Amino acid sequence: RESDHRAWTPVSCTVTRQNATVQGLTEGKAYFFRIAAENIIGMGPFTETPKEIVIRDPITVPDRPEDLEVKAVTKNSVTLTWNPPKYNGGSDITMYVLESRLIGKEKFHRVTKEKMLDRKYTIEGLKEGDTFEYRVSACNIVGQGKPSFCTKPITCRDEIAPPSLDLDFRDKLIVRVGEAFSLTGRYGGKPAPKVTWLKDDIVVKEDDRTKIKTTPTTLCLGILKSVREDSGKYCVTVENSTGSRKGFCQVNVVDRPSPPVGPVIFDEVHKDHMVVSWKPPLDDGGSEITNYIIEKKDAHKDVWMPVTSATVKTTCKIPKLLEGREYQVRIYAENLYGISDPLISDEMKAKDRFRVPDAPEQPIIKDVTKDSAVVVWNKPYDGGKPITNYIVEKKETMATRWVRVTKDPIFPGTQFKVPDLLEGCQYEFRVSAENEIGVGDPSPPSKPIFARDPIAKPGPPVNPEAVDKTKNSVDLSWQPPRRDGNSKIIGYLVEYQKVGDEEWKKANLTPDSCPETKYKVTGLTEGLTYKFRVRAVNAAGESEPAYVPDPVEVKDRLEPPELILDANMAREQHVKAGDTLRLSAVIKGVPFPKVSWKKEDREVSPKADIEVTGVGSKLEIRNTVHEDGGIYSLTVENPAGSKTVSVKVVVLDKPGPPRNLQISEVRSDSCYITWMEPEDDGGSVITNYVVERKDVASAQWVAISSSSKKRSHMAKYLIENTQYLFRVAAENQYGRGPYVETLRPIKAIDPLHPPGPPKNLHHVDVDKTEVSLAWNRPDRDGGAEITGYLVEYQEDGADEWTKFQTVPMLDCVVTGL
Repeated sequence: RESDHRAWTPVSCTVTRQNATVQGLTEGKAYFFRIAAENIIGMGPFTETPKEIVIRDPITVPDRPEDLEVKAVTKNSVTLTWNPPKYNGGSDITMYVLESRLIGKEKFHRVTKEKMLDRKYTIEGLKEGDTFEYRVSACNIVGQGKPSFCTKPITCRDEIAPPSLDLDFRDKLIVRVGEAFSLTGRYGGKPAPKVTWLKDDIVVKEDDRTKIKTTPTTLCLGILKSVREDSGKYCVTVENSTGSRKGFCQVNVVDRPSPPVGPVIFDEVHKDHMVVSWKPPLDDGGSEITNYIIEKKDAHKDVWMPVTSATVKTTCKIPKLLEGREYQVRIYAENLYGISDPLISDEMKAKDRFRVPDAPEQPIIKDVTKDSAVVVWNKPYDGGKPITNYIVEKKETMATRWVRVTKDPIFPGTQFKVPDLLEGCQYEFRVSAENEIGVGDPSPPSKPIFARDPIAKPGPPVNPEAVDKTKNSVDLSWQPPRRDGNSKIIGYLVEYQKVGDEEWKKANLTPDSCPETKYKVTGLTEGLTYKFRVRAVNAAGESEPAYVPDPVEVKDRLEPPELILDANMAREQHVKAGDTLRLSAVIKGVPFPKVSWKKEDREVSPKADIEVTGVGSKLEIRNTVHEDGGIYSLTVENPAGSKTVSVKVVVLDKPGPPRNLQISEVRSDSCYITWMEPEDDGGSVITNYVVERKDVASAQWVAISSSSKKRSHMAKYLIENTQYLFRVAAENQYGRGPYVETLRPIKAIDPLHPPGPPKNLHHVDVDKTEVSLAWNRPDRDGGAEITGYLVEYQEDGADEWTKFQTVPMLDCVVTGL
């Protein structure tokens, strides 16, 4: 019956089982059911369901969740998302269970004990490098459903992606002053990149006008109320551990220009016009000046009259003026973005005010040589018109006529080098200035000068030093002065002073007694210490002295030997046989050392030429042979010490003969030849061996190998029963060495061996003093026909065998027993 009705409705009356299916029910309604048993006597009491039953489909566990995805991976965390199951089992999802399994392990472990209903979860605290797979299950009131499909194995490490940059701005941006502008774009990358803004390579910082906004995916630099100083090259850098990307924008904040730079210069003033000039504005507003606007005003009126607005030059002619009136000029600069404030000139009266230039002051003459002089003057007043030329004139002091020194214009310089003077003559010079009105008066004449090279005292000698000494003398040396005063150095004066004295004594009285840059000061006292100085002398006089840096004690000098090796001893020396060996070195030492040459600690060969000079020694061996190679040493010795140097000399020659030539494995058509390398390879690597043979009946040797690098060779194609000689020689890059030859001929035959033992030896007959024997041929004859059989006998118990005789046949009668 329905729960809200009282009447029972029969379902079946013929059920013999202990269960029944009730059909025709309405989904969502509640019903009670009762059952009674019946037999032939009748129906028993009913049993009723204790509570109502609501009709609906049966509840099961949910299906598996879907679309389990990994959203983010770092070195210690993993973020997962998933979608709910397609079917929740007939009951709402109460929670999700997320499980993980470490790769290599069998079991899954629950990730969190919390009740989880969100379909996104970040697992943290993982170990970098570990690899897991994950699955998730849904739960309802019935229980936990099947787990989702596993993710692929996920290794804990930071995701890496190089930065990307997508900009919304172009390479160039022009902005008017006062306007705002922004540079925007999008970026990406893993790990999240760092965004940096630079302007002209300086980091941009936020302030009242500058705003920087960066989100995980977008970037923006905004500037409010821009000013000219905001112009520059902007750069945005997006950088992470994998690299960086850059974007650039040249921003030009433009404005009207600043005023032209004054003062206004009146280049020309006439009764009816003027020419003025000025300098461009310091700031063109970020855009090229397109033109200047020039206006004029009578100083006694308030009206400005236009002159021109189409000039781009910084000079302008102001026309239509009234003579005697005073005028002002004002100038504006204009670009694409506006007109500047004006530059206003001083007042200027319109009248002619020009004449020829004044006479320059008296010129000064300098840098006189035997054929030239430089004339220098100051610029005179130009008479109101620019000076266009100077006229320089010369005359000999005793003459009356002035001559122009050049027809070429001299301008704008105020000095001129006059050429072509006659040596020894005396000259005066004067200068006139010229403008477009004409040539002005000449200057007063210069002071007279003689045309000759100037002479001055020379500079001091350079780097004087004591280079040698004995017990009563010191040798000095120096270099010429850096400047000779334009006069030949006559010689040098050398002075010395005993340490402790004040007086300097002359070592030579006149400079011409020491024309060279060296001098030997003699007559000194042994054991005393002296100072020395040197002066240079030319026609103008003596130079300042140059001092030897340190005082010198007068005594015999001892210097240990010193060897300065020439290139032929600086390293191992290779000489080709027959060439000349040269070894040499520079030798120093006081007194000059004793020189000795050795080879392998023994005297050098008598064929060696040894030369010793005051500065070095040389050893020379002509027509070298291989035996001249070895270690050569040079020893120098004096009372202050000794020094030895050695050099290894290798004389490169043909190699020696090969050793231990052996012939083996002789056959009827071949034999095997072996040898050892020569004891002496001639100082160069052996490149190959030459093997030759000769029939003993022939006089001609025949090469059988000329390029073998091995120390053996199989000689083939021999003629049986022919006797041969063989020889071998080694070759290197310097030629072929001597041959080594076999001592006796080799016959080309197959080798012979002893035959095998006879077979089946037995006696045929026996007598009291003799025995008849017989036997069979042996299995092998050793490579040659058997010529006979040797028969021996031995008395029983004896040690020795007694030879009887050799027989040709396969039987024998042994007698005399």
